[in-house]
Amino acid sequence: MTLLWPDWLWSLLLLPLLVLLYLRLLARRKKHSVRLASVAIVRQALGPGPGWRRHVPPLLLLAALALLLFATARPVVKLKLPARDQTIILAMDVSGSMRATDVKPNRMVAAQEAAKSFIADLPRHVRVGIVAFAGSAQVTQLPTVNRDDLTAAIDSFQLQRGTATGNGIMMSLATLFPDAGIDIAALGPRDGARPLRADPAKPPPKEFTPVEPGSYNSAAIIMLTDGQRTTGVDPLEAAKMAAERGVRVYTVGIGTVDGETIGFEGWSMRVRLDEETLKSVAQRTQAEYFYAGTAADLKKVYETLSTRLTVEKKETEVSGLFALVGAVLALLSATLSLWWLGRIL
Repeated sequence: MTLLWPDWLWSLLLLPLLVLLYLRLLARRKKHSVRLASVAIVRQALGPGPGWRRHVPPLLLLAALALLLFATARPVVKLKLPARDQTIILAMDVSGSMRATDVKPNRMVAAQEAAKSFIADLPRHVRVGIVAFAGSAQVTQLPTVNRDDLTAAIDSFQLQRGTATGNGIMMSLATLFPDAGIDIAALGPRDGARPLRADPAKPPPKEFTPVEPGSYNSAAIIMLTDGQRTTGVDPLEAAKMAAERGVRVYTVGIGTVDGETIGFEGWSMRVRLDEETLKSVAQRTQAEYFYAGTAADLKKVYETLSTRLTVEKKETEVSGLFALVGAVLALLSATLSLWWLGRIL
């Protein structure tokens, strides 16, 4: 909880003064009290007195004043609230190495099932887009809230050769910012890169001004891959562009860290998970890297990301709440004083 200091200082100083004023009034009443020969006779004539009850209304009033003074300090609390207008891009590796069976039944099937489960558990208002990358990157589904379309896009994956992790990030950024004029071909070799040409009918993109990394809370990218980059844009260069736009890139590594030799239709290759690059991508964009060695681990990663991406902390002023409670206590104080003592304080 945060407070505006000048108002908080006033409430800190005035509250003890009010307590001292009440104690002084009590002492003054005792000083000016009339001495009688027999108090018992007076008590019998007046009946039972208010006793401890005479202190309750003033104490309630003091508490009310304290809360009202506290409300003037405009306290603010950070609350976890559902994120609105959230867009998540799933950038998924569909290279040939995803057929490896070290993650059962194989990496590709495990990734597809985990992604579909992740999407199903997201709030309905969260838009999700799908980018598939191998030797090149392509958008298989533009951001949408239609879960059936997303499931169909994930089920349509076809394994291809090559791993262009940087292209996957760039295509995700181009999907999030379609009017930014992001051109993948301009940042790396053309082998497998798919350029994004600007529409001549659209006005030229506005001059770009970098923002603080991780500051764009309306969107995030989740990239899942099992291998090293073999072609396309440098993933660290792509991560730099994401960081300049404030977009976090959460990276998920799936498969064997030490590598595995796989073969298909007469060819074989050694695939190794490049954790250092994936960690650097996540770190540069103020995100996190996750390793999923099994299908169960992958599901847990997605569950963690679901919680972090769909909830955000917002500062909310709660002065109205303190003022309401203070008003209720003041009203209660006046009511009890009138009921017990026959006067309002």
